[in-house]
Amino acid sequence: MGVAPWLIGAFTVAIIFLGIWGGRHQAVSLEQWALGGRRFGTVLVFLLMAGEIYTTFTFLGASGFAYGKGGAVFYILTYTCLAFVSSYWLLPPIWRFANEMRLVTQPDFFEQKYQSPGLGLLVTAVGLIALIPYLILQLKGLGIIAATVSNGRISSPISIIMGAVIMALYVIASGMRGSAWAAAVKDSATWIVCAFLGIYLPYHYYGGIVQMFHQIEVAKPGFLALPRTGETIVWYSSTVALSALGLYMWPHTFCSVYTSKSDTAFMRNAVFMPIYAIIMLFAMLVGFAAVLQVPGLKGGEIDLALLKLSVATFDPWFVGVIGIVGVLTALVPGSTILIVGSTLVSNNICRRIMPRLSDRHMTNWARLSVVLIAFVAAYLTLVGGDSIVSILIMGYSVVTQLFPALFGSLLPRNPFTKEGAAAGIIAGVGTVGIVVTTGLTISSFFPDAPETIKQINTGFIALTFNVLVAFLVSVVTAQWPTTTTKLS
Repeated sequence: MGVAPWLIGAFTVAIIFLGIWGGRHQAVSLEQWALGGRRFGTVLVFLLMAGEIYTTFTFLGASGFAYGKGGAVFYILTYTCLAFVSSYWLLPPIWRFANEMRLVTQPDFFEQKYQSPGLGLLVTAVGLIALIPYLILQLKGLGIIAATVSNGRISSPISIIMGAVIMALYVIASGMRGSAWAAAVKDSATWIVCAFLGIYLPYHYYGGIVQMFHQIEVAKPGFLALPRTGETIVWYSSTVALSALGLYMWPHTFCSVYTSKSDTAFMRNAVFMPIYAIIMLFAMLVGFAAVLQVPGLKGGEIDLALLKLSVATFDPWFVGVIGIVGVLTALVPGSTILIVGSTLVSNNICRRIMPRLSDRHMTNWARLSVVLIAFVAAYLTLVGGDSIVSILIMGYSVVTQLFPALFGSLLPRNPFTKEGAAAGIIAGVGTVGIVVTTGLTISSFFPDAPETIKQINTGFIALTFNVLVAFLVSVVTAQWPTTTTKLS
């Protein structure tokens, strides 16, 4: 079978034991299991939040999108840095309110802010819908890695099923604290490997980064610029806006805010996160290096660019090291997603149905939900075929619909009523759902609309519709005032 799969297997076992070790001695309470007891310092919060953001999307998706789409890939750097800067102001008030109210999940925040259990249930549903594509992304990455480094001896479906089982067992045993410890290993390894590949491969094949871009431009004129159709400047700008607003709306990223023991951690992290984003630039350089060296990848195959070029360049043992990093970028964020998704089911669904459940039983329900969510995600991964970036953009289109209601709740005077917030979210998510399930686009509804309008990211249009509906419904229902808490 080769040395690479054995290396990946051995290291996977080691990281599972590290996660179990990191989560040992924790109490059985849901707060301890899902939030690490709210005692994480600046370093652990940084590693946890970076671990959730830098996933197989960074490792395989960024390189694959660079390979397949060219200059459009730089939208990833733009939106992440904008989101990191905004976190300096956005995350501290979220933490202060959550800490004061002892909140456990993202829906708890909306429910308390708007004094609406119904809105809490709606946000729970949206969160679960959005988390599944993100988990699919991680499992898809595991399948690609195993199949590629083993030269097809381990099939992608088998690796996806094994990955789902490993994630579930890891999460049940370790909880959030174990994921934070594993994130420290993953981030260090990802940085070292991506930096090496991003610098070495352009010099190895082209003589330098500048020379690489020059040769690509000669071979594929215009590839490095934004095209006139498809990923145009209008698509680029609207996708950047959508993704920047939505980065901290993912339930697992949102809930990682709760794990901190103070709000100063987020302000410190906001300074260093944009620098940390350079790791994605290195992954993009690998994708560009593969354009002329591994030609012919189409559709979802573009995610193979980094691994295909690595297999063609390095000895099997080093390919195994690269595969290990890829596994970590899927396993660690995937485990956090499972923790938060199962906590949503336990805390916001089971507790509402069975309000007398003890905290120990709540934790057990959460662990049981891990298995269910992992099974659903594995099944959908096996039947899906989109590229990693396409999956993530679709997920962003859903989860960003929570941003208007969140932002309004943080203002001194909330412009939205609970009815307005709920109506806006339903309108936005419904629009995305129609587009995804039917394949309809703006051109389908408005064939005579200007080309500029047709190029806007559909998720951003849904977000605009969301805000308009929320305002109109809030005006109509203003006679039922919304109770909000102003934070100092």
